[in-house]
Amino acid sequence: MEAGLQGEIPLPELGTRARSTNIRWVVCALLFFATTINYVDRQILSLIKEMLDKELGWTNAQFGFANSLFQIAYGLSFIGFGWFIDRFGTKIGYAVSIAMWSIAAGAHALVGSVNGFYVARLGLGAGEAGNFPSAIKATAQWFPKRERAFATAIFNSGASVAAVLAPMTVPFLALKWGWHSTFLIAGAAGFIWVIFWWIFYEIPERHRSINEAERAHILSDRDEAEQERKVPWGDILGYRQAWSFIVAKLLTDPVWWFFLIWLPDFFKKTRGLDIKNSYAHLATIYAIITVLSIFGGWLPGSLIKKGWSVTGARKLSMLIFAFCVMPIFFVTQAESIWVAVALIGIAGAAHQAWSANLFTTVSDMFPKSAVASVTGLGGLAGSAGGFVFPILTGMLLDSYERAGNATPGYHILFTICASAYIIAFVFHHLLAPRFQQIELK
Repeated sequence: MEAGLQGEIPLPELGTRARSTNIRWVVCALLFFATTINYVDRQILSLIKEMLDKELGWTNAQFGFANSLFQIAYGLSFIGFGWFIDRFGTKIGYAVSIAMWSIAAGAHALVGSVNGFYVARLGLGAGEAGNFPSAIKATAQWFPKRERAFATAIFNSGASVAAVLAPMTVPFLALKWGWHSTFLIAGAAGFIWVIFWWIFYEIPERHRSINEAERAHILSDRDEAEQERKVPWGDILGYRQAWSFIVAKLLTDPVWWFFLIWLPDFFKKTRGLDIKNSYAHLATIYAIITVLSIFGGWLPGSLIKKGWSVTGARKLSMLIFAFCVMPIFFVTQAESIWVAVALIGIAGAAHQAWSANLFTTVSDMFPKSAVASVTGLGGLAGSAGGFVFPILTGMLLDSYERAGNATPGYHILFTICASAYIIAFVFHHLLAPRFQQIELK
């Protein structure tokens, strides 16, 4: 619905000296806040795990399975939202998504059994899947190529900000008003965001507050002639460029989920720190991630301005980020807990920088009409990995805890994380040697 309007707006000469508005950065801020809410909601369960361990008496494997059910719904819904957003647009798609996940977040407060949490996690995953297809498509619509990685890094940093914000607020709220309150407040925050989104958001061609100078800047990628025809998923899977994104998501998304789900448990089981005493360490990790991940979005744009090709700038940046994850191999061997914090923080920042650039490769290679669908397929793959990894993690840790020491189990897990990105980079490069717009058949 959104495609095809570009030709209806007469564009000024690109050399216009009119003072440009900056509405695109307001849009980026909305995407940032949505992503922040999204990641706060999904972290609550891990942060109140100690309370639920006592109340429910569940095992690590059951806790892992609850998170895996989230991934099942998240992955399957990713495809559905990819189609829905390409068909009905980002305004409607994003509003539906966040309304769904806000209802599901609040519903967690109504359950009190392991099976009840299984159902609630399915609902949360189904709703939250709309976040990235919507945000990536909105970024492709509102930013030219040279700004997309930076804009993506900014809104994607909402995941890191949430990881700092959640440990600051969730335990406090849970201890003061009970764990139920954390889910109710999270659900309410989502509905507040929907109000602002519905009032403010529109595509550039229709937005009343944007002037012609900014519109010309946004639409300056003349090689990106929009294709109005909607492309079926089966056709998209015929392009190896789509598989470059899908495989990379499959291999690296589980690492980020591992951080979000298991870090509180890692500090408790290997360092003897409960959530009240590990808060400073978790907050420091995600503060590092938040700051350094923005650099990851700035780097390729800076290289492009210096004359590098889009392909060269993105690939060099992604290779650097892949190498920056590898030192996480030494986390369990670090004598100082703050060394472990630094290693995890750098690895997490590298993941977010990698992710921002990986998402941007979709709009580098595919027209806007297919961006959400390709992102959805990649999200399904990432969720498939995210489904399997928590189950295996829970089983592995249960095994080592029965032997009296969880540290070797975590060493195996961090070793897997350390190698995932360089392997993903190789596959991604082989499947997409160059990032250039393809003509969909």
